[in-house]
Amino acid sequence: MDAAVTIRNPGLMTMIVDLGRNGYSDMGVPSSAALDGYACRALAALLDSPDTPVLEVTGPRFALRFDAEVTCAITGARVKAFLDDVPLLPWASFRAGRGSILRVREITEGFRYYIGFAGGLKIDRVMGSYTTNLECRFGGYEGRTLMGGDVMSLAAPGQPDIRILPDHWIPPMASPHRLRVISGPERDYFTSDSLATFWDKDPQELFSTSRHLNRTGIRMKGKPLLFRPEVQKSIISEGILPGTVQIPGDGLPIVMLYERTIGGYARVATVIRADRDRLAHLRPGDMVYFERITIEEAEASWKEKKDRMEAFPLSGK
Repeated sequence: MDAAVTIRNPGLMTMIVDLGRNGYSDMGVPSSAALDGYACRALAALLDSPDTPVLEVTGPRFALRFDAEVTCAITGARVKAFLDDVPLLPWASFRAGRGSILRVREITEGFRYYIGFAGGLKIDRVMGSYTTNLECRFGGYEGRTLMGGDVMSLAAPGQPDIRILPDHWIPPMASPHRLRVISGPERDYFTSDSLATFWDKDPQELFSTSRHLNRTGIRMKGKPLLFRPEVQKSIISEGILPGTVQIPGDGLPIVMLYERTIGGYARVATVIRADRDRLAHLRPGDMVYFERITIEEAEASWKEKKDRMEAFPLSGK
């Protein structure tokens, strides 16, 4: 029998992801990337396993059984996790023995977390990526979310040194969430007063995350943006990037994620790349505020974050 892990409880939703199926948006194929790329890159560093598929889990009560000895790690949302009855450190690797059970009992901060295995999972690439496209049903594990009883083979179970990421390198994931944005192409569709309260520091409009959220987008509740009376409230469908903030006719923002390549609503802004990982951790009822910055500031923020991800200060144990 191949070395494997078996899902016992998938939580609310668990699927296989990587850093994205990139380069096919002109064909209408979205990235479907892991929503928290920082957490995935940290996972790869902890396990010394770059470019491997990982599990993206939403919700507590996740459980799996190890059918082989392997080194594992959990990043992303802060969770109370246990290997059998032993509590696990956050953002640290650990060794699991054959027959051990991993359980996540509670999420204390954030929304989604990531579980990886040294050597990775034995999953085929589709269009250059392991990630799951749920709408088209390809990639990942049979193109679907995982269910109890699913068995996933391990590619090459490894036992790298145990590693820990210092606590101050774990990003905050609690409400309220600051999302920095740059102006979108249809920003002039809205009144100046609406734009000021949407993205200026003073006054600052707070939105709450609605229960209508998934990997496609996040709908907000709050004070609607007002369209200028002479403009249409929709546009001819055009390309959108992850982080695009669209405004439908009701004036309430929808932040797009990684499952669409075009949209037909006015694009007031785009969440900067350095802040997009935070979108993985917006829960229903969380508070959000938007802050406009310049393109130069956005580029500098991404460079700083990219440099940070290339130099994770891992300590041994």
